[in-house]
Amino acid sequence: MREYLKFYIDGQWVDPVELRTLDVDNPTLEQVGGTIAIGSDADVDKAVKAARTAFGTWSVSSKEDRLDALQTILDEYQKRLKDLADAVHEEMGAPPTLAAGPQVMMGLGHLSTAIDVLKNYSFETERGQTMVVKEPVGVCGLITPWNWPINQIACKVFPALAAGCTMVLKPSEVAPFSGQIFTEIIDAAGLPAGVYNMVFGDGPGVGAALSSHPGIDMVSFTGSTRAGIEVARNAAPSVKRVSQELGGKSPNIVLDDEAFGQSVAAGVAVMMMNSGQSCNAPSRMLVPNSRMDEAVAVAKATAEGVKVGDLSDSSAIGPVASRAQFEKVQGLIEKGIAEGAKVVAGGPGRPEGLDTGYYVRPTVFADVNNDMTIAREEIFGPVLCILGYDNLDQAVEIGNDTDYGLYGYVSGADLDQARALARRIRAGAVAINHAFDIKAPFGGYKTSGNGREWGEEGFADFLETKAILGYAPVGTGE
Repeated sequence: MREYLKFYIDGQWVDPVELRTLDVDNPTLEQVGGTIAIGSDADVDKAVKAARTAFGTWSVSSKEDRLDALQTILDEYQKRLKDLADAVHEEMGAPPTLAAGPQVMMGLGHLSTAIDVLKNYSFETERGQTMVVKEPVGVCGLITPWNWPINQIACKVFPALAAGCTMVLKPSEVAPFSGQIFTEIIDAAGLPAGVYNMVFGDGPGVGAALSSHPGIDMVSFTGSTRAGIEVARNAAPSVKRVSQELGGKSPNIVLDDEAFGQSVAAGVAVMMMNSGQSCNAPSRMLVPNSRMDEAVAVAKATAEGVKVGDLSDSSAIGPVASRAQFEKVQGLIEKGIAEGAKVVAGGPGRPEGLDTGYYVRPTVFADVNNDMTIAREEIFGPVLCILGYDNLDQAVEIGNDTDYGLYGYVSGADLDQARALARRIRAGAVAINHAFDIKAPFGGYKTSGNGREWGEEGFADFLETKAILGYAPVGTGE
């Protein structure tokens, strides 16, 4: 039973201004797994003031000093890999292999990326008589979700630190344990007081206080589009920068070629990973109508082969992260049935033999059209919709017919055709045959947000651009 009742402010573990607590569920056991303190406006104000004071020195620290700090964090992070994995497993139900693998190692990847980008980044460029300077944006409010808790903390905190920003982090109250361990890592690394601060809390409380605080220069938020709109609304009066990575309803266009069966199976497998709780999940599979029966058969067999809740199996999926998420997913499965979609695998209820835990049956819907609720709304569970197309122009049209634009996929053997289709999908990233690159920019079009995370673009999001005119004497410069 974990109990985390302090916040990290100005380099110290401190008591809340007024102690209020929240129980955190273990979604595998459907029992309380721990308790955290919940912050208030007053706690946020203390943290912001500490970050504001620290910004004066951290913002002008040398590249070498920041690299030394990041390297020290990397050393401390590696010491706590198991602790992080245990926390992720408990707080969101990720199976041990997933928790210790992608969930935790993605954080290490973002840290290594921040180090590499900082080593090679030029903060000053002369353009004739003008010097263009990149400077840290300021004090950042970082609000992170529960589905990839360490990944989302890491891809905000590390580039912000590398850029010279100071910050206040609010981890998700649904999955806060890994945020606590992460903060212990930062504390052990010995950053200057106030550079990094952490306050637990919920969205309406600490999240709103951060996004509206006049001492915050930038809010970086990952979560639902609904919550992202509230963050932007709260931030508007102070005209602070807002970077948002929001929801998705990503199309996966499967090409009609010799790799068809393999492409369908891969799409189902990627969809089910992390129990479907990924904003870039390939949740709408588009297949040729002429091969619909074949696609349904392969998808059904693949989904029925997905093991659920078997902690000894490295390929098994875990529960969804909370009772609220379980009920949402069940409601959308029922909605799909009511609107006429055909369940070909899975369906409502828990998997057989799993009466405890927020487990969802790996579900595949056929006979889906793009106007159905399950094709429009982000389900955030192990639920795949299969839609048909007559030709590739129609496939692109259906793929782009969504309010979202975070990710897209093209699957098939014809690389030239896949490249051409990828250029036509309106999304921040398109993966050909489920390719992955941790240094590629990550972010969306339309209601999937704005700004970019990961890689050099994620680093640049934490920088302002200053032009110093007349920097070079007349007659000099290029």
